[in-house]
Amino acid sequence: MTENDVRVQVDLYRSELGPLDRSSKPVVAALNGVAYGGGLELALIADLRVAAAHALLALPETTLGIIPGAGGTQRLPRLVGEARAKEMILLGRKLTAQEALAWGLVNRVTPEGTNVVDDAVAWIEPIASGAPIAQAAALEAIDRSFDVGLEHGLELEKVSYDKTLVSADRREALAAFAEKRKPRFTGK
Repeated sequence: MTENDVRVQVDLYRSELGPLDRSSKPVVAALNGVAYGGGLELALIADLRVAAAHALLALPETTLGIIPGAGGTQRLPRLVGEARAKEMILLGRKLTAQEALAWGLVNRVTPEGTNVVDDAVAWIEPIASGAPIAQAAALEAIDRSFDVGLEHGLELEKVSYDKTLVSADRREALAAFAEKRKPRFTGK
């Protein structure tokens, strides 16, 4: 690829993966094996990450004379902190699944011998059976207020909360609580 071809490809990563980044639905990545470079950058877009016990994660681009170009330098520090992100990126450090869990890079490590996708799907069952309006509002509140001060963040949270307040799902949850049953959410 020419230098210009690479620039176009990096722009495509950003434009084509943007919908995942802006999704109002929770995005979950299941990492099974090696997630180096772009593979890890794709997983960084997700709201939650589940790794197989044998998974390895790295952003080794600086060892190849480049840097992570699909958001890795921006998303990784937000997850693991600046110092650890610099360690991974500048040293090309590879993490095991357990190290990634300890660093906060993944949310869960699938037990040995268990299929990572099956485990991830079982783990996120509360999302699958949950209230979609509330989940979208929670994601919106977190994402919109991440880089603002607390007071502004609390105002943004209030706007997102108001979306849930008028929902049929909220009324269903209250009725289910009173009737001591599990709510049946409809996304309305």
